[in-house]
Amino acid sequence: MTLMVFFGCAFIAFGPALALFSLTVAKDAQQVIVLIASAFFWLLSLLLSSIWWTVVSPLKKQLAFGITFSVIFQELFRLAFYKLMRKADEGLLSMINNQTPLRKHRIAYVSGLGYGIISGLFAMVNVLADITGPGSLGLDGSPQNFLIVSAFLTSCFVLLNTFWGVIWFNAWDHKNWINIILVVASHLFVSLITLLNHQYHYVASLVCAYITMVIMGVMAFKTAGGSLFNIYRLFSRQTHHDY
Repeated sequence: MTLMVFFGCAFIAFGPALALFSLTVAKDAQQVIVLIASAFFWLLSLLLSSIWWTVVSPLKKQLAFGITFSVIFQELFRLAFYKLMRKADEGLLSMINNQTPLRKHRIAYVSGLGYGIISGLFAMVNVLADITGPGSLGLDGSPQNFLIVSAFLTSCFVLLNTFWGVIWFNAWDHKNWINIILVVASHLFVSLITLLNHQYHYVASLVCAYITMVIMGVMAFKTAGGSLFNIYRLFSRQTHHDY
């Protein structure tokens, strides 16, 4: 039973990320390098957050305080990675085998996906390790929904980081301060809302996180030049192809 729960939660948490990676990134070695580099920058933010948590004693007692600085460090390193990518912009665009107007957004998308995957792995790895046995989480009167909620939240954060990456790169390109603030504020909001899980308010945290994800997804779609007309053309072209 524990093995079934393990694979179920793993596929919920990382299924969308695995699909995105397999379909859009895995075939291009240069994009894989960008993804790994982005994940490395997230690890650097985690290292700095850990050092800060150790040095500043209030962080050990107040989770909200620690989460706030963790989000700040993540966004600072996202900015640092943006600066690095833009310095290597010309070379990267020539390496990516995509000559459409979306090629510049592709770097932002891959960067966000790398950020999301590594953050999801660190958020879920301990939970997955506990699932394998010998017992199950949620004993001693605690809700047993913790596992499935953790999996859905991890999947949500992976997708959120992907959307934030697209919005973040474009916002800094055009000095759109509103979108920059919105990315940081939404990241902080979703991270802090997970504190409700300590009171077992799982539904509230999930609903807030997924509503934010939908909003950020729509914003990322529009940022990349998407529109309802483009969706209509895509499905129309697919329908004619089937016939």
